[in-house]
Amino acid sequence: MTLEMLEKRFWSIATQANDTDCSGVEGLCPLSCTDNPDVNCYVIDSNGFIIISKDRTDVGRFLGKIDGSVMSQLLKMGMFKRVLLYDYQAMCKVNPHYASGARPLLSPFFNLLAALRWFLSNFLLHFFSARFLLDFNIYSLWHSDPFAEANKKSKGDILQPCDTEYPSFVYEPSIKETNSMIKCGRCQKMFVINQIPDSNLLLVVIQADCDCSRQYVPITMEPKEVKYNASVKCDRMRSQKIRRRPESCHAYHPQENAKDCGGAAAISLSIMLFLACLSVSALIRR
Repeated sequence: MTLEMLEKRFWSIATQANDTDCSGVEGLCPLSCTDNPDVNCYVIDSNGFIIISKDRTDVGRFLGKIDGSVMSQLLKMGMFKRVLLYDYQAMCKVNPHYASGARPLLSPFFNLLAALRWFLSNFLLHFFSARFLLDFNIYSLWHSDPFAEANKKSKGDILQPCDTEYPSFVYEPSIKETNSMIKCGRCQKMFVINQIPDSNLLLVVIQADCDCSRQYVPITMEPKEVKYNASVKCDRMRSQKIRRRPESCHAYHPQENAKDCGGAAAISLSIMLFLACLSVSALIRR
């Protein structure tokens, strides 16, 4: 089943008919996820990533990054729990220090000394060459010393191996459904979440007319570099192994037929097949 077919099936199920009896229902009724701008409906997986949304750009993104208030409330209620994961083969950016050979701020005394040095050097030079008036150049008075400009533009970011940690969020399957009210200044945001039967998916319906971005920051899964001190880093390098070896040797299994193993050494040349190949090659050459 493609994503488009899954979306169509979901929107048709999640939309209430116009003739729905709303006499005993408080709030919006009949409820429609597609036609109502005051409601945002999402289908997320057990790790909080969006599978279906009205906005196709939200698909594949983390719910906490889109709505940090709802994810924060789900963490407080215990429906999701935060788990820290570690990446021992990550690459981190290095901020190199660039030195510049640019001309510093010059004082008037520096210009005076530079002018005196220029006059003496040019006077002696042109006195012996007899071309003092022809080669006189006022421009070199203020630019007598060449300075090199260091290029501060790097061709690419410098990376080095490092360890990083990043959060992961896992759904608690014992909680099948829940709802809550979030206070955000002058308004209140309500949301309802239900588990979709026989799947690891959750249906989330959020009130969209209340903005809580000022009170709740987005929850991201950006990795952070783990800084070690000298002793911990040394122990970490000793304990890090490329591959863990098995604790015991498994050289025999009762359901394995040892006669089927090692038969490659007994392969012999078929005389008939060899003679047939020679005959065909001889005929082709003629």
